[in-house]
Amino acid sequence: MSEENTTRIYTVNLAKAWDTPKYRRTDRVINIIKEFTQHHMQTDKVKIDQDLNRHIWSRGKTNPPRKIRLRMIKEDDDTVVVSSFIEEKKLESEPITEEEKEEGQ
Repeated sequence: MSEENTTRIYTVNLAKAWDTPKYRRTDRVINIIKEFTQHHMQTDKVKIDQDLNRHIWSRGKTNPPRKIRLRMIKEDDDTVVVSSFIEEKKLESEPITEEEKEEGQ
């Protein structure tokens, strides 16, 4: 095994949770995330980040999100920490003026 932590980013479809009764949906979403992590990172030790847990539970017990982007970090002791992945979008800079175009030529 390498000394470095392994990081992977996945989009997980949580639609299977809608097959369960309404009052258990968010509980099922947590289990789906744990099962997905165990399968893809090949370990049984899974920890869900507090911010991810709050995001999933933010809409209540009956209306969890349908899909979610996850960052999975496998540490040296085979523990996987699952957190939400928020892609940093690059802000578009101000439009180039004609003067800047002329300087570039």
